[in-house]
Amino acid sequence: MPICKTRDDVEIFYKDWGTGRPVVFIHGWPLNGDAWQDQLKAVVDGGFRGIAHDRRGHGRSTPVFDGYDFDTFADDLHDLITRLDLRDVTLVAHSMGGGELARYIGRHGTDRIKSAVLLSAIPPLMLQGTDNPEGVPQSVFDGIKSGILEERSQFWKDTAVGFFSANREGTRVTQGNKDAFWYMAMQATIEGGVACVDAFAATDFHEDLKKFDIPTLVVHGDDDQVVPIDATGRKTAKLVPGAELKVYEGGSHGIALAPGDKEKFNRDLLEFLRS
Repeated sequence: MPICKTRDDVEIFYKDWGTGRPVVFIHGWPLNGDAWQDQLKAVVDGGFRGIAHDRRGHGRSTPVFDGYDFDTFADDLHDLITRLDLRDVTLVAHSMGGGELARYIGRHGTDRIKSAVLLSAIPPLMLQGTDNPEGVPQSVFDGIKSGILEERSQFWKDTAVGFFSANREGTRVTQGNKDAFWYMAMQATIEGGVACVDAFAATDFHEDLKKFDIPTLVVHGDDDQVVPIDATGRKTAKLVPGAELKVYEGGSHGIALAPGDKEKFNRDLLEFLRS
């Protein structure tokens, strides 16, 4: 299997398909690189090179017990990019992966990066507070951690419904979509599942976003039941100079996987890559 060994000897699994200018996909919680299969094929068919890795503790990467913080995730990404000597890269990140992308730019700059896409992403800050009233209350994150610790298999089945907005009338989400979410979630370590909640809830990315100096596309669904658009996507689009915001009407958190939305996103992504 293709493996990148990090500076602390963690093995990061990745897919590397096609040739051309590289597009690196960064998955959300609690998924892995398989979440990007449709997008990998789309960009490779479009003449680009598609790369997607499994975050440490997820999928086929080393099931470590620690290191679930955004500085570590960003440095893992940097190890992968430098190991493959990638340049002129477009980074595409979903949900928690958006924090990884932002912290990468905050720590490592944009010398190797051409552009960025933030999909249903968590920056600038998820946690509700006096200066972020649109955010998510701490009690919600506490409930997520309790669900993982008490009976994570059933918790992931239940979570898949809100992830895809499958509780809305007229949803096109299939049982297969929900099963795929569950299958990927069950491959993540239980410690990673819990520790990542603390990381993506409370990490502040305002300073990282200030360092963006590349074309940036922000895509977010207005029915995102996991990462509220008013606390994240709309704010990020205002904070990143020149960023373009595309709002998907009725779009769920799982845009890249959901029937209908994934096809639209693939078209928007290819248009952005070619611009």
